Amino acid sequence: MRTLRSLALSIVAGTAALTLAACSGATQASTVSAQIPELKADQQVDITFESYNLAQAGVWTDTIKGLIADFEKAHPNIHVTAQAPQGGGAAGSNTVSSVQTQLLAGKAPDVAQLTFDSLDFAATQLGANPISDLVGKDAVDQHLAGDHPFHNRAKTLADWNGKTYGIPYVFSTPVLFYNATQLQAAGVPADVDLSTWDKVLTVAKAVTAKTGKPSLDVSCSVKGGNWCMQGVFKSNGAEVLSDDRKTIGFGSDAAADTVAKLADMYKAGVLRNSDSTSMYEGFAKGETAMQLTTSALQGMFMSSSAKAGWTLKAAGMPGFGDKPSVPTNSGSALFILGQDPAKQRASWELIKFMTSDHAYEQISSKIGYLPLRTSLTEKGGALYDWAQKNPLLAPNLAQLDRLQPWVSYPGNSYVQVDDILATAIEDVVYYGKDAKATMSEAQRRAQDLLPR
Repeated sequence: MRTLRSLALSIVAGTAALTLAACSGATQASTVSAQIPELKADQQVDITFESYNLAQAGVWTDTIKGLIADFEKAHPNIHVTAQAPQGGGAAGSNTVSSVQTQLLAGKAPDVAQLTFDSLDFAATQLGANPISDLVGKDAVDQHLAGDHPFHNRAKTLADWNGKTYGIPYVFSTPVLFYNATQLQAAGVPADVDLSTWDKVLTVAKAVTAKTGKPSLDVSCSVKGGNWCMQGVFKSNGAEVLSDDRKTIGFGSDAAADTVAKLADMYKAGVLRNSDSTSMYEGFAKGETAMQLTTSALQGMFMSSSAKAGWTLKAAGMPGFGDKPSVPTNSGSALFILGQDPAKQRASWELIKFMTSDHAYEQISSKIGYLPLRTSLTEKGGALYDWAQKNPLLAPNLAQLDRLQPWVSYPGNSYVQVDDILATAIEDVVYYGKDAKATMSEAQRRAQDLLPR
């Protein structure tokens, strides 16, 4: 079924983007003119931190609130008001529209967790401050280094035109979680090779024959899943946007072939037609046996499988034939939006803390996001013992080494472009429309929305 709420949020976000641009004349430009001063030891500062993880109950909210409490204990002069994005909706779906609404009211959050698809807009329209200007490039480099430096594929994901606008915060690569208990009941070994879509289809058919219902969910194929669908396209030689950022590419033969492959799985009766929330809730309940999704759900799946008594396993994102899969990242970076120098300095201190060794110890072990300071999982690191006991982490970490970025579309209509693509994918996969004609038409409509 179509996720109408996601579509509504996309329309709201796009409308807000145009309104904000109109109100500002051109852009919400940063007013950075010099590096911000350090805070005095007794200088009291209040800042607001908006995080979409706070829109998710359980381990997500508990972990982030715990880290904020740790930060305030270490920085007693900085007081943090933590809030979820305004407007509700799925976590991560309305991050920019929430900030825009508050900007128009004259009170944006000081620090915002924004998804990577909004990077172009955040840097050029939303008023995100280039952090490398605020504190200096050396300070940014020093923070990204340390005893456990950021992975090289991660540290520049929120850089724009040679400047660091955001510090990468939490993300994962697409992981194929599976219920090994269900597979074994269908005569499939728990260590089965799931490295290609053809092999996944074979296993899914075996499980579906046993259970009499679809056994596979692919969250990339529905609204909200375009971050990982970009990786599925890349794995089959397709691109959603040209390298010069001028031409939409998801109408190509390779892109149409990719979507048609998923449609064949639906026609075979193994792929379930459902929204993303029903997908992860259903997998946790044992309704399906396999799901390609974000590893941020790992903690929830582990808890559910332990309570229900089934075995959870994980594999990397499947590829096409002998072509290696090309994972893209989900997730977000932390941006500084405030213009007051004291609040900017306090915001930088918070961002450093939330992307520190200690933060990733908590975020990775409790939620399931990748530890971007990957050597924490190596011998001598704080996450070494946890990683050794948690084989589910291995596919995610391995894919980080060949990660390609989640592409953000240029211009104010990036939300609408993403929605056009998602609708086209659903139309082909679940509603029987012709792959080539549908994807070509989606490309044409999206191209018309790009800046000229």
